[in-house]
Amino acid sequence: MTAVSGPPQPSGISVSTVLRDLADSRVLDLELLAGAAGLERRITIPHPQKTGLALSGFDAYLHPGRVLVFGESEIRYLESLDAPVRTAVLRRVFTHHLPCVLLTQGFTPPPEVIGEADSAAIPLLRTRASTPDAMARLAASLDTHLAARGMVHGVLMDILGLGVLVVGESGIGKSECALDLVVRGHRLVADDAVELRCRSQSFVLGSCPELTRHHMEIRGLGLINVQDLFGVASTRTSKRVELVVQLERWEHGREYDRLGIDDEFYEVLGIRIPMIRMPVAPGRNVAILVEVAARNQLLRTRGHHAARRLVDRLTQELDPAARSPEIDPDHGEDL
Repeated sequence: MTAVSGPPQPSGISVSTVLRDLADSRVLDLELLAGAAGLERRITIPHPQKTGLALSGFDAYLHPGRVLVFGESEIRYLESLDAPVRTAVLRRVFTHHLPCVLLTQGFTPPPEVIGEADSAAIPLLRTRASTPDAMARLAASLDTHLAARGMVHGVLMDILGLGVLVVGESGIGKSECALDLVVRGHRLVADDAVELRCRSQSFVLGSCPELTRHHMEIRGLGLINVQDLFGVASTRTSKRVELVVQLERWEHGREYDRLGIDDEFYEVLGIRIPMIRMPVAPGRNVAILVEVAARNQLLRTRGHHAARRLVDRLTQELDPAARSPEIDPDHGEDL
């Protein structure tokens, strides 16, 4: 099941945006040495590439859209070449669709590097950081910028350290359930509108828009500030989404899952997240049920699946052939 909305996103992020944002956040010191005409080139892959073999002619694995990093080994190799050969090598490498080139450790490149970068309109950046540190910081920043994003109507809670996204039709009681959970000591992340980001192509991170952070809408009460009412420990800014609870109105005559053996998933931003369908009816304490669902999911992640263990035990009791022979501990023989 997929239910994420959001405006279409342009492919990648421009080098100029990365330069500005990294300067503002002071994550990485960057200076532009050459190639200013290509600042609108776009980075589409968050992981920088450092393929020194490309300089020696093996450039088939230079990926477009990835930042190319020149560390000490690449600079020293270029310095060992004659000027005409160095120019030819750089010209061949710069024919690939590279968004930019990053020099690490504050190295001053040979003049041909600056000249060819200007000719090819490929931004040439420099940082004082070491190569591993620069690549790690740049990759983390790009991963944040390039993460797939979306928005979902629901409530995101931190329940016992598990990120639980509660979704369902408008008016079904999502916010009331969240308020009850906050009273029980759990933490609110977002109410009504939940911003979702895919991180590292492996998990989804949820947060609240800045404008509505810490606020919740309760029909009959209006808007309340959860942090003001219950303290700073009652909220958090973001949480990984690890379980989705789909609230549904109880329908008479409809059959609902009574064992919980089969797994269901909620697909969001290409990531499948475990999902539970929770019927809502008068007299059911939804908050307690959601809390128990979170506790049960924590046990499942540790390999304890209560429903399957019970079914296995019943199968063994009903099928004599499936029973393990009882062993006499003293004689090592079947009883």
